[in-house]
Amino acid sequence: MPNPIPNELVLLFSGYLTSTGKLDFITVLITVVAADTIGSSLLYMTFYYFGQRVLQKWPHIIPTSKLADLTARVSHQDRWSIYVGRLIPFIRGYIAVAAGLLKIPPDIFLPAILLSALTWSGGYVLAGKLLGHEYGSVISKLEIGQFALVGLMVLLIIAFLLPRLYHWLKNKRVQTSGWSYARKDGRNDQE
Repeated sequence: MPNPIPNELVLLFSGYLTSTGKLDFITVLITVVAADTIGSSLLYMTFYYFGQRVLQKWPHIIPTSKLADLTARVSHQDRWSIYVGRLIPFIRGYIAVAAGLLKIPPDIFLPAILLSALTWSGGYVLAGKLLGHEYGSVISKLEIGQFALVGLMVLLIIAFLLPRLYHWLKNKRVQTSGWSYARKDGRNDQE
């Protein structure tokens, strides 16, 4: 669920407040890591136990055969793939849902989530503390960076979709035009 204020800014600001002495660093660090871990774990458990019911009720979301294939692929992965996925902006929020749907065992998922929470949330709090009085200038640069990252992702999506859309429209036009092409054996395609 999108937030009006990116959580990275809140974490940085919390770290900044620890540098001014308004908040205790250890308390903030424990709080943000616990919140990240518990929130992701609840989302994971929800989809771990109830995700199959959703898929059975609405099978067009992810076909059962596709889910079995994804599960087979992910079962060979270790917790590092979950950890790395949780460090990628825009993807990190979906890792818990995917892991729950794919029935990744809790003994693989939960340690990876804890480590990613320490790295991501704890890292932002630590960065805010270390930035101290430079916090304001860094925040303005971070907002520009996020805008650039979103723009880059939109361009990549367009670059990915345009060729597929072109080929789909081209095939659709050939199918609906009614043209008959002669084959090498003398018969046409409509026979």
